[in-house]
Amino acid sequence: MSERGTSYEWQTLDRDLGRLSRMEAASMYAARPLVGVGLSLLFMALAALAAGLIVGATPGGLFVVVAAAFGAYMALNIGANDVANNMGPAVGARALSMAGAIAIAAICESAGALLAGGDVVDTISKGIVAPASLGDGRIFVAAMLAALLAAALWVNLATVIGAPVSTTHAVVGGVMGAGIAAAGLTAVSWSTMGAIAASWVISPVLGGIIAAAMLAFVKWKVIYVPDKIEAARRWVPVLIGLMAGAFSAYLALKGLKRVFAIDMQTALLIGGAAGVVFGAVSVPLVRRQARGLENRNRSLKVLFRVPLILSAALLSFAHGANDVANAVGPLAAIVYAQQTGGAAAEVAIPIWVMVIGAVGISVGLILFGPRLIDMVGNQITKLNPMRAYCVALSAAVTVIAASWLGLPVSSTHIAVGGVFGVGFFREWHAARRARQINEARPPARRIATEERRRRKLVRRSHFLTIIAAWLITVPAAALLSALCFLGLSFVLI
Repeated sequence: MSERGTSYEWQTLDRDLGRLSRMEAASMYAARPLVGVGLSLLFMALAALAAGLIVGATPGGLFVVVAAAFGAYMALNIGANDVANNMGPAVGARALSMAGAIAIAAICESAGALLAGGDVVDTISKGIVAPASLGDGRIFVAAMLAALLAAALWVNLATVIGAPVSTTHAVVGGVMGAGIAAAGLTAVSWSTMGAIAASWVISPVLGGIIAAAMLAFVKWKVIYVPDKIEAARRWVPVLIGLMAGAFSAYLALKGLKRVFAIDMQTALLIGGAAGVVFGAVSVPLVRRQARGLENRNRSLKVLFRVPLILSAALLSFAHGANDVANAVGPLAAIVYAQQTGGAAAEVAIPIWVMVIGAVGISVGLILFGPRLIDMVGNQITKLNPMRAYCVALSAAVTVIAASWLGLPVSSTHIAVGGVFGVGFFREWHAARRARQINEARPPARRIATEERRRRKLVRRSHFLTIIAAWLITVPAAALLSALCFLGLSFVLI
């Protein structure tokens, strides 16, 4: 055979192998979601099996087994949706890789749930429905199962459409819908529901305002000054101290309550002391890190990267401590009802129930978290370490301020509201600077107002989708829960 013929055959073989490689890659990409679904079903089955082995052949043990599967499903969805709010800004700012963010979040979420998650949970979601109104144990179990399943289904749907929603609000809606279906409208505490509805507005607005104010402060004191590095040496330790103080106060309220009772004033004193200590310790570290850096905005990103990573880890720890009850609270209530034959407003959480919640959140994050992390970090507005740090700092300060004032807030709404706040502040600031520059130009070189208005720094499609999802979370979860209760009542009651 001639060399020309041999060369042609090799080229044909290379093209065929290339097509096969592309087909194989496409098949693996298409099958990846199915792998996640399969592993999720396996985790739910293992949770149900563990529950069956623990409760044994006790009366009503089957209900506990089903509830364990539903609780595992809810935990998976919390990991897939809610955790993105903590790690998204760090990933969007390029301070963390996706793999690094998932690893840190999985460890910190689990640690927060197991170490500071609390051993007692308000099973009826902050007094929305009185246990006595649900009648006997079977009605109570059916209501809790319906609430848990409906909340998980809604959060799952929100994850599919790419909307970060409040899992707390999903559980609230689930409990409300099941309570109405079981005992009528009078079973619901509408004053409590009004306070929760107010948090739909309070949480994102407060988070956004504080994040925008933090960014304005950073621009004023650090970015728009002649010597940026010297300004950073002075102010970055202050910001680190503020972050450390806010988280110390929050974690004192959450974690130390297992050891002794602690009030807000004591928590604030602990936070103030921690802020002073960490701020002082960071002074030489920041100065050492700033040596040799050029007087440019790019150099500032280096100084904010490590504090941003630490703040994201602390946010995940606090989230695990606070939101694990959304997954295991109704499950703990069902376990209690099967053990005692009645319902209670507050019950102890067995350790095996807490483990299901903690592990489920981490598994859901690993399997399905990257999509929402990318959306929050990259697709709403462009973030860098300074902007992302303002978002994280806003989340910590807002939670403490809201707790001090007694305002009902959602950590999800605060974090995403902080991203919106940073984005809209950048949009306003850029428009203001562009207008000033434009007015200084000769008339022939000025840019038309309509063209300047088209330069948006926040994606309106994501903004509208997320706001719509927030507004309908409680009623949608309530409707799903009522339907689930009616279906379950035929089987259980």
